[in-house]
Amino acid sequence: MQVAVLGAGTMGHGIAQVSAMAGHEVWMRDIEDELVEDGLDAIEANLAGGVERGKVSEDAAEATLDRLSGTTSLAEAVTDADFVIEAVPEDMDIKHDTVTDVESHVGRETVIASNTSSLSLTEIASALEHPDRAVGLHFFNPVHIMELVEIVVAEQTSDETLAAAHEFVEGIDRTPVEVTDAPGFASSRLGVSLGVEAMRMVQEGVASPQDIDTAMELGYNHPMGPIELGDVVGLDVRLDILEYLREELGERFRPPQILKRKVRAGKLGKKSGEGFYVWEDGEIVGTSGDWEDA
Repeated sequence: MQVAVLGAGTMGHGIAQVSAMAGHEVWMRDIEDELVEDGLDAIEANLAGGVERGKVSEDAAEATLDRLSGTTSLAEAVTDADFVIEAVPEDMDIKHDTVTDVESHVGRETVIASNTSSLSLTEIASALEHPDRAVGLHFFNPVHIMELVEIVVAEQTSDETLAAAHEFVEGIDRTPVEVTDAPGFASSRLGVSLGVEAMRMVQEGVASPQDIDTAMELGYNHPMGPIELGDVVGLDVRLDILEYLREELGERFRPPQILKRKVRAGKLGKKSGEGFYVWEDGEIVGTSGDWEDA
């Protein structure tokens, strides 16, 4: 199968990697050469790490890279694709423009999937001439490690498209869960509920970020605490999701002021070097000093 992944960022290059590792020919597209190269470099680094840890053979890593191509041309990426997965920014206008452009280049049978973590699939699909081909494939970060993929069924998704989505997800050795197109789906809605309450607890001085995270890691066996997870996902992403869920579902999803202040200050988490924690080379080296004054 030929797969096109639109977006070479954290999610995009991860989706491209697992698709190529499963034997698919993959085009990864972004709007600038530098972004494409960064994505390809990240995949190569992931594979090298897998080889070093004995999780991936050298032959498998080389074969994966051989099946990957990068481009800034949408037409080159999608024209012959059987499956297109967009991983562009979480903005409905950008999503609409992207899927509309894709549809103008692909055949009638091509599936157009969205990796959105919270936006309405039904609304995304509405931009298509043939919306029955649309489906959500919500991957989790880091994609090459996380087993889950949330398959989101839009109002327009056909049975054939849904079956193709299940086949694709299982074929890349991931476990699908199927949800209807409700605000926040299942995972984002539950995940941000825990995350926003943890932020409120920091804001109210209940406990430090480290102690809240340790409580959930050791007390509930979570692999990562909710504060650290927010930093990893991106506090700006968390804020966008909360504002959307507040609009759709009510005041229980109101973003706390501490989150708004951090985003306004550019403290977006791991990607900016500081959020609730301070990060260097992808590792936590301290706690942001402003939480006690929340």
